Amino acid sequence: MSDLQIISVSLGNRSYDIEIGSENLEHIGSFLAAFKPISSVVVVTDENVIHYDYAHQVAESIAETGIDVHLLSVAAGEQSKTVETAATLWETLLEEKIDRKSVLISVGGGVIGDLGGFVAATFARGIRFFQVPTTLLAQVDSSVGGKVGIDLPKAKNMVGAFLQPLGVLIDIKTLQTLPETQYQSGLGEVVKYGVALNAGLFQLLETNIEKINVRDSQILKQIVAECCRIKATIVAEDEFETTGRRVLLNYGHTFAHAFEIQSDFALLHGLAVSIGSICAARLAMRMGFVDEIFLKRQISFHQALGLPTEIPDGIDWLQTIELMRHDKKSEFGKLRFVLPTGLGSCRLVDNVDSQILKHIL
Repeated sequence: MSDLQIISVSLGNRSYDIEIGSENLEHIGSFLAAFKPISSVVVVTDENVIHYDYAHQVAESIAETGIDVHLLSVAAGEQSKTVETAATLWETLLEEKIDRKSVLISVGGGVIGDLGGFVAATFARGIRFFQVPTTLLAQVDSSVGGKVGIDLPKAKNMVGAFLQPLGVLIDIKTLQTLPETQYQSGLGEVVKYGVALNAGLFQLLETNIEKINVRDSQILKQIVAECCRIKATIVAEDEFETTGRRVLLNYGHTFAHAFEIQSDFALLHGLAVSIGSICAARLAMRMGFVDEIFLKRQISFHQALGLPTEIPDGIDWLQTIELMRHDKKSEFGKLRFVLPTGLGSCRLVDNVDSQILKHIL
């Protein structure tokens, strides 16, 4: 196991550590030792992760400590983030006699983290939860911060809860087996941090395009750690999204969620965020927050990483606007967007005129 980086999420008695390393999946048994007594562990994963044996490695590491382990798998993809899948898992946990001294561990991407966390938050009115993200998107974003949930047919992540994990263990080596589209999807979230929140990160990315494209482990470890630090700081300032600080993490997401739903989730989340970020930058330019140089620089950088920048065929602008009205950031039916004001900075803008959006879309 290579050197580890530890990043703390400071939330009082809900604080936890993010451990970032390489080939450290087998370390989870000792990581969990600090949280005993543990009556049993449920490892929730999907069919794709099972193929690469990551969930088995986690389960075996825990079993070696003498804890009873149950390994459960669901279908891969956003389609598993439903009430029906959650209900199946609830019934299984009941059959396996899972109790409040148990721990549920999500091993996989953002879907598994969201779904597993939602099941943990609701079963027996809440059991303990741990994250082992194996995709870039989950490592830099969805595994940190405690947001868990499932989808409704017309609104992504609309049913959910805040449940901070006991901890997060990130093994950079899992990124080497990601399909290219999944890897690029993660990059869509990484770029979001740089454009909207941290100019230094954007410059780091911009000067390491070739290393990023070949998945250089050292630069990936640096990028993942920096994204986690940024998010940990914001979550510590606004855990429950009440001050407006945490909502800034949703740059590009209002457009993205509408695109995802219209594609029936064939468009991966991070790729939708990439397109949505460009749409947000175009909107910001039209509203006078940024200039054309900013927009072109962002588009050029996205393209250098192989990220999409154009709205896919089949996306209807009227349906997009209607779906955006169901977005969690909307208030009183009025559209609200996180828009850039410069490299590494952004703001929440209220009541955007739908006619302006028509030109963007």
